[in-house]
Amino acid sequence: MQSTESPVCKRFDVVVVGSGAAGLTLALRLARSGRRIAVISKGALAEGSTLYAQGGISAVLDAEDSVDAHVADTLAAGAGLCDEAAVRHTVSHSRAAIEWLIERGVPFTRAEETDNESGYAYHLNREGGHSHRRIIHADDATGRAVETTLEGLTRASERITVFEHHMAVELIVTADADEPGGRCRGVYVLDIEADTVFTFAADQVVLATGGANLVYLYSSNPHAASGDGIAMAWRAGARVANMEFMQFHPTCLYHPKARSFLISEALRGEGALLRLADGSRFMPRHDERAELAPRDVVARAIDAEMKRTGQPHVWLDITHAGKPFIEKHFPAINARCLELGLDMSKEALPVVPAAHYTCGGVITDLAGRTDIPGVYAIGECAFTGLHGANRMASNSLLECIVYASAAAADIESRDDRVQPVALPAWDESRVTDSDEEVVVAHNWQELRRFMWDYVGIVRTTKRLERALHRIELLRREIHDYYGSFRVTPGLLELRNLAQVAELIIRSALDRRESRGLHYISDFPHTLPRAMHTVLSPEHPRDSGPGVSYRPL
Repeated sequence: MQSTESPVCKRFDVVVVGSGAAGLTLALRLARSGRRIAVISKGALAEGSTLYAQGGISAVLDAEDSVDAHVADTLAAGAGLCDEAAVRHTVSHSRAAIEWLIERGVPFTRAEETDNESGYAYHLNREGGHSHRRIIHADDATGRAVETTLEGLTRASERITVFEHHMAVELIVTADADEPGGRCRGVYVLDIEADTVFTFAADQVVLATGGANLVYLYSSNPHAASGDGIAMAWRAGARVANMEFMQFHPTCLYHPKARSFLISEALRGEGALLRLADGSRFMPRHDERAELAPRDVVARAIDAEMKRTGQPHVWLDITHAGKPFIEKHFPAINARCLELGLDMSKEALPVVPAAHYTCGGVITDLAGRTDIPGVYAIGECAFTGLHGANRMASNSLLECIVYASAAAADIESRDDRVQPVALPAWDESRVTDSDEEVVVAHNWQELRRFMWDYVGIVRTTKRLERALHRIELLRREIHDYYGSFRVTPGLLELRNLAQVAELIIRSALDRRESRGLHYISDFPHTLPRAMHTVLSPEHPRDSGPGVSYRPL
């Protein structure tokens, strides 16, 4: 047994696993309370999905907009599965979230008189599914503006200790007389550069690890999006919900040197059109909203047209907007395209759908609390009920800020600091260094390939059953490998991706209807009653205090 005073054990009041908008917002809000906070970042502090978010953040800011209108749009996009209380909670706090970011110094794009008739100080875009202009942005690189601003403030805080190139391995959940059902008391963390696993003891652990979109062969996400938080929470006893709803971004640039580069939803919001190779439009045939239809509709339409025509991609055309407009509104996208030899003011861009956002995740209440006492989940790894069966554009960064703020306030108010106890050290006494890293690389590719082929935009029962059989075999192989060799980042990510893949597949098989992002050819119709897909571990833990989630 390793005491908390051991050199391999570090103690903090709160450990935040993940360093995107959700994790850094929570850390900064908690820093004012005097708590000692650790932020665990798998790579460099700013590297993650937030950094690459282009479009913006949805909020009720225009005088002609309203909370009710934003709620209604979100509920419509969610195809009956949004929790209205969660939606209203999020939207009602949207203005406060934006004002907090502005006060922190995020350089949102200012409005010009010709841009915005409402008189609001910042320019607002409109995106698919929104009935009003309500997307505040920093040109077309909003995530970068938010992330770098929060990164600078985090590094400057004396209460926050940053651990870059560290990767969470497993939550530490122990039971005692006070917590017979078990409580999280910390997390094992791999120092990637030192190749050592440390024990991080904490009163609370906050999972802000992002989504699981690297489970697919083609993804818009950076390398970190391997479902770590979802997998760790599941193994520790938390329930997950709606994992079948994986959102595919309709327009990822089709280019061998930029396979994960997104072409923002905002282009279609500003009039960009989707075309086939002959120049004809196809979206009006699929939906009356055409290019402004929700992402799931647009992604399925593109997928259908690619299969019908045999073409590897479709075209996104904004040439009619002109070079000055493009350079002003989409400077980062335009610059990157020019680097790749593509001039979007003169030619349409080749685009394909790519896995983009995980709508399901670890079940939480409105304060981010999970089933496990001492564990919070915020951001993309959490299931709050906001997104339902389909995330509406630009609601995700808003969710990060709102729920990080709520979780921080809950942690501050509870003051349930845990009496330090001896925690078990990470045991490597029976493992060796692997001389077969090729196994990890091969299984990684096999997993992502069959998930893309069998559990993609359009599904069938037969393909899902085939995928389930493959993942069961693969998980057994990974389990044996994990038990024999020292952990590496690649092995940990593979283990987590395989776990999340199984949750996705089982959830998809359970849903015998087509709804939102889940389209299955065997059951093309939508059932009259909307129900969540809730999965519980084999030995479910009693819900922690205050967990308010209930299935519809």
